[in-house]
Amino acid sequence: MKSISLSTRQRTIVDIVKNEGPITGEQIAERVHVTRAALRSDLAILVMSGLLDARPKVGYFYTGKNTLAFFTEELKLVLVRDIQSVPVVLPVTATAHDAAVTLFLEDVGTLFLVEGQGVLAGVVSRKDLLKAALGKGGDLSQVPVKMVMTPLSKLIVTEPEESVVTAARKIIDNEVDALPVVRPLESGGRDYEVVGRLTKTNLARLLVDLAEGKRGYSS
Repeated sequence: MKSISLSTRQRTIVDIVKNEGPITGEQIAERVHVTRAALRSDLAILVMSGLLDARPKVGYFYTGKNTLAFFTEELKLVLVRDIQSVPVVLPVTATAHDAAVTLFLEDVGTLFLVEGQGVLAGVVSRKDLLKAALGKGGDLSQVPVKMVMTPLSKLIVTEPEESVVTAARKIIDNEVDALPVVRPLESGGRDYEVVGRLTKTNLARLLVDLAEGKRGYSS
C-alpha cells in the first residue's frame, strides 16, 4: 500500500474527527480556525484516502481504513529525542563487578562507560559481563570494565535529531540491544557527550502507542 503524506492541518483534522466525531465541517473549521471553504480540499483528500467518511446530516467520522499508511507516515516523523531514555553511565575506571552491580540495580541491559566530563568511552552489556565471568573464573572485581567493554572505535551511535526508523535499522543491522544517544563535542572527531539511550523497549513502546492512537511525537 502506498503511504500518503498528510499536511499538518490534515493531521489535525484527523485527530479532531477521531476524538470528537461525528462532527460537521463547520465545527471542524471552528476547531482549526479557518473557514469551511478553506477546508474543502483537505476534507476531500481525507475522505478519498479512507481515513474519514461523511454522511449527510451526520458529519464526518473516522474510519481508519487507511490505518497502515497513516501509521507509516506517523512513524517517519518520530525522532530519537522523542522516545529516548535517560542513560545509565559508569566511569571507565570501574571494575566489571561494579558494572554488574549497576546493571542489576538499574535494571538495564547496557551501560555506557564515560571518562572525564561525561565523554563516551565505551559500552558494556550483560553479555560482555557474562563472557568475562566465564573467562576469568568469575572474579569480576579483579577485571577492569574497560577490558570487557566495546570501545568507542567500534560503537554504533545515534543522535537526538536522527529518525527513529534510521536508528532502528542500526539496531537491527548491528544486532545490539541499545544505542547511545550522543551529541558531538566541539573538540571534533569522535568525542561525544552521552545524552540518552535508545533501546528495543523504547521502540516497542512507540509502536504500541502509535497503534493505540497515542500520538504526540510529531511536531
